[in-house]
Amino acid sequence: MHGAAGDAGLRGGCTLGGMESTYFRRGFGLKAAIEGRLTADYHSSVVEALRAGQYRLDVGPLTFRLAREFGFCYGVDRAVDYAYETRLKFPDRRLYLVGEIIHNPHVNQKLRDMGVRFLARGEGGEFDFSDIIPGDVVILPAFGVTMGDFERLRDIGCVLVDTTCGSVLNVWKRVEGYARDGYTAIIHGKHYHEETKATASQVMKYPGGRYLVVFDMAEARIVCDFIERSGDAAALAERFARGVSPGFDFQRDLVRVGIANQTTMLSGESLAIAEEFRRSMERRYGTAALADHFRSFDTICSATQERQDAVVALVEEPLDVMVVVGGYNSSNTCHLAALVQSKGVRTFHIEDAEGVDPATGAIRHQPIGGRHEETTAGWLGDARIIGITAGASTPNNKVGETIARISALAGVAEELRALTG
Repeated sequence: MHGAAGDAGLRGGCTLGGMESTYFRRGFGLKAAIEGRLTADYHSSVVEALRAGQYRLDVGPLTFRLAREFGFCYGVDRAVDYAYETRLKFPDRRLYLVGEIIHNPHVNQKLRDMGVRFLARGEGGEFDFSDIIPGDVVILPAFGVTMGDFERLRDIGCVLVDTTCGSVLNVWKRVEGYARDGYTAIIHGKHYHEETKATASQVMKYPGGRYLVVFDMAEARIVCDFIERSGDAAALAERFARGVSPGFDFQRDLVRVGIANQTTMLSGESLAIAEEFRRSMERRYGTAALADHFRSFDTICSATQERQDAVVALVEEPLDVMVVVGGYNSSNTCHLAALVQSKGVRTFHIEDAEGVDPATGAIRHQPIGGRHEETTAGWLGDARIIGITAGASTPNNKVGETIARISALAGVAEELRALTG
């Protein structure tokens, strides 16, 4: 079995279903052997200087302030470590990765440089596993894979290395419990995100399993309004067509619901959505019957919460501008940027340090809520206090490189080098 309950007891490897394939979920004990390469690939003396200075670094006229929780979380750290260990463990095997290990282009490129082959979804939305043979090694990413993809890989008989984050497994356990007990899983998330796809698939372990994905409070309220007052089920079916289980019936499948979330969503919104559904079910069925119709567990990732809390604390102090570093397809990074901007701070979300161009003074960034990159000239202006944070899939060296490029733009690169060695 694949999931929190099914793999909790697995240590090292084991055969699955009588087949020759081997499943690994724990490390190979090679951490010491890869430590030097990890340091070379991701360490930053600039970040270390910020930490030593209580997350503040004065460079000439500039002051950089770093959020106290930023960058790689435990789950990402573990997934990256495990991928490096896997390459070392199987030096002569073909090594594949389902999708991306995490949503960071720099980290994924490092794995490509190590000979890892990336599997992408085809036009029909399915991963192409046709080239994989039993002797190959396949890494499952930090946000997991769907039950269907897991079963397809298991049937091939290849070696599986599972880096799925423990926080994601906790959500899987909850939605599986909802399905087992006859509750529809309401998932706060992005229906197209790999983690949400994987979470939703856990529900389908049970013949009566049902799920509905809501993106935000606006969509949650539409569903809650239907729960309380009914309405046009066909219109809802059309609106949520890409975020519901097969055969979903809005009249039948919203009588009993359980709330879960994609671990990287805004925590405050996830809690508010859960409360919105609780109130609607209470109004519809009454307080005495609420437990028979509504369930909710806090499945918010602690690392996501910590990074959001840290950036809120940072913007309570004076800042002239904020730079958020991380992949444009990284949900937790996008939410950090949106959170900062909502506090009234001028914010730029860059995918990589190269988004800052010291030569032209421009910044290449993705506007908050946008889907396309833009370039803004003269963005730094007379800003002197610069806030920095990074998504949970952003390595320290990219944070340090960003600060170095901003320092070069402001003409204080030498001062930074003197401070950080």
